Amino acid sequence: MFDRLNTGGAARGFTLIELMIAVVVLGVLLAIAVPNMGAWMVSTKARSASEFYLEGFSMARRQAVTHNAASRIVLSPNTGNGQFDWQVDLCFPRPGTPCNDISGSWSSTATQAGNDPEGTAGFTSVFRSATSLPPSETLAASVLPAGATAVYYTPLGWVDTSVTRLTQLRFDPSARYAHDVPVAAVAVSLAGMASRCDPTKAAGDSRACPP
Repeated sequence: MFDRLNTGGAARGFTLIELMIAVVVLGVLLAIAVPNMGAWMVSTKARSASEFYLEGFSMARRQAVTHNAASRIVLSPNTGNGQFDWQVDLCFPRPGTPCNDISGSWSSTATQAGNDPEGTAGFTSVFRSATSLPPSETLAASVLPAGATAVYYTPLGWVDTSVTRLTQLRFDPSARYAHDVPVAAVAVSLAGMASRCDPTKAAGDSRACPP
């Protein structure tokens, strides 16, 4: 009895059949959209992984030049999702005490580096957690050469080649997301510059990673 509004038949409400049809159509749309939305969200997070690490490499180089000091970026496993956290440290060399992987008074997140000319107002290490990145089951991160976990920079912003250095950080999507997320990598040149590249491309392609 409520099928029609009391307006002379000019307008009417939904019938039960129409309402059921609308619910079915909405259910179909949700069944299609929800999985696609999930894949889109994973794809977006995966694509942002390279940006997360580009920020770290750029910061390490910039801090070395800004403070006229040695710097480093160190990767460490994130126990929550299997990705890599990163931390940027500074070190001011002293006579007979160089700044490298076995020597030097490096900064921490709580303290300044020894010999920092700014004293207690100086630089403290910057730490970034990879918790927001997709888990390793979705996006597997690997380093080249195998086992390398850091890049050390000279005060001029160049890579310190006396320390075994990470040259490339690669990201491979799982089979489930292979069509949505491309293989990607971040490469660090001897000049200290970090850039995104495609490790699946052959040499000569402008998108390929440097050898």
